[in-house]
Amino acid sequence: MKPTAAAPSTDKVRLDKWLWAARFFKTRGLSSEAIDKGHVQCNGAPAKPSREVRLGDVIEFRAGWDVRTVRVLGISGVRGSAPQAALLYEETPESLARRQAAAEQRRLAPEPALAQTQGRPTKRDRRQLHDWGSRWSASVDD
Repeated sequence: MKPTAAAPSTDKVRLDKWLWAARFFKTRGLSSEAIDKGHVQCNGAPAKPSREVRLGDVIEFRAGWDVRTVRVLGISGVRGSAPQAALLYEETPESLARRQAAAEQRRLAPEPALAQTQGRPTKRDRRQLHDWGSRWSASVDD
C-alpha cells in the first residue's frame, strides 16, 4: 500500500496568512508588508510574518486609521466568507471603545477646506503679490 501524504495541519498558520484569512488585509502581501513595517505586535512583542499564530494570542495591528487589538479564537489559513472570518477572532472591548472614540473625533473635526478663507488667487492677484518691477531690469543684482 502506498503511504498517503498527511494533510497540512490547521494548528500551524503563519501570522501574515492568518491576518489575510481573517480579512483584516485584502492580500497576504499587504499583511506581510504591515508586519515588516512594524505595524503588528503579537502578545506585546514585534512580530515577523512567519510567526505561528496560536489560540489565545493577542494581536495588535494598525490598518488604515484604526489600531485594533484582537484575541485569536480560531486558526485558519484559508480565506473564507466574512461571517466565517469573524469567528476567528474577538476584538477587545478597549479596542472597540478606542476605535469608536477615534471615529467620533474624526467626524467632529472641522473640514480642512473650510480653513481656506479665499480661493485660488487669480492671475491679477498673483501679479500683485510679487514685485515684478525690479525683476525686469537687465542689470545684474549686486
